[in-house]
Amino acid sequence: MTAPYTDMPQQAIHVELGARSYAILIRRNLLESVGEELTRLGCSGKVGVVTDRNLAGRYLKRVSRALKTAGYTVVPIVLAPGERTKTLRSITTIMDALVDAKFERTSTLLALGGGVIGDLTGFAAAIYQRGISFVQVPTSLVAQVDSSVGGKTGVDHPKGKNLIGAFNQPRAVLIDPATLITLPAREWKAGLGEVIKYGVIADEAFFEYLEQHIEPILKLDDAPVAQIVKRSCEIKAQVVSEDEREADRRRILNFGHTIGHALESLGGYRGLIHGEAVAIGMVYEADLARHLGLCGEDVVTRLCALVKAAGLPTCLPRVTFSALWRAMQQDKKVSAGTVYCVVPERIGSVRIVPLEKDKTRAWFDAARSRERVVTTKRCVR
Repeated sequence: MTAPYTDMPQQAIHVELGARSYAILIRRNLLESVGEELTRLGCSGKVGVVTDRNLAGRYLKRVSRALKTAGYTVVPIVLAPGERTKTLRSITTIMDALVDAKFERTSTLLALGGGVIGDLTGFAAAIYQRGISFVQVPTSLVAQVDSSVGGKTGVDHPKGKNLIGAFNQPRAVLIDPATLITLPAREWKAGLGEVIKYGVIADEAFFEYLEQHIEPILKLDDAPVAQIVKRSCEIKAQVVSEDEREADRRRILNFGHTIGHALESLGGYRGLIHGEAVAIGMVYEADLARHLGLCGEDVVTRLCALVKAAGLPTCLPRVTFSALWRAMQQDKKVSAGTVYCVVPERIGSVRIVPLEKDKTRAWFDAARSRERVVTTKRCVR
């Protein structure tokens, strides 16, 4: 991976939620001025920096120095990396650290990391002393374009992903695109799954941009990377502003996640990482839509081609229909026992449909008969 990030002007995107509104700031080297940004937000006193062991070695000293220079007392809270850390046990670890450091309601938590760290930190902030402020400083592509924006926080349950949590909006989201340079290649590609999702659900022109620029994006060229982060955040901010608590429109953000979350759960959060599971979920949910007569073959073909070009898996792991359906029923998007799924009508437009077990089984069997299902080992790069 190259490191081509040249100086670029700060981008500011606003999430309009009345008293809970906040800005998403995108600027190279923003980590160096984290303390100044917190001061602008009116924060003071103690800041708990929640991160994981991998990221602590890269960024904790820099962020702590910036905070201390601005007059903050810094309390590092370092957790193990990975999805399996996203548990109530980790929340207890954070709570213990806050209590031991005598954090007050005026104190702040700062999430320095990917989606797991952001979700844990936001949930901890929601429940400590009935709520303290937190700020998102996402360092992965998935976190920068998706999970840091919108206030969804929480942890996984052994039987399902994100089943325990709360809506808790951050005070701000501070994005430093230069952190993407240090991402492992697999993590970087996985983040593109969420980026591709935005084109399918809301913006055909953005999908076409991804089709045309996927090679320079994979090389981390600065202009296309800045564009995909900015446009993804704009779409997410608009959707969240219209529907903060997922009562209606916000549900379109779950495209790829009905099957994707089920695959993560079935794998015990050890095999596929989130963006890979979402990529597979998008391909197969589009294929399901084609089977149900809701979209044309061209939608599946274009989506599958772009997912492949991004270096992401397009094959369903070896799983039985019964196991997949059972895992899908544990998802938080189930209502009155009915599994709901976001499916495309065309590139740039989706709808939410209830799934009937028999029809879904027929699609699943047809997909297998076409030999589109192989093992995870062969599909994951």
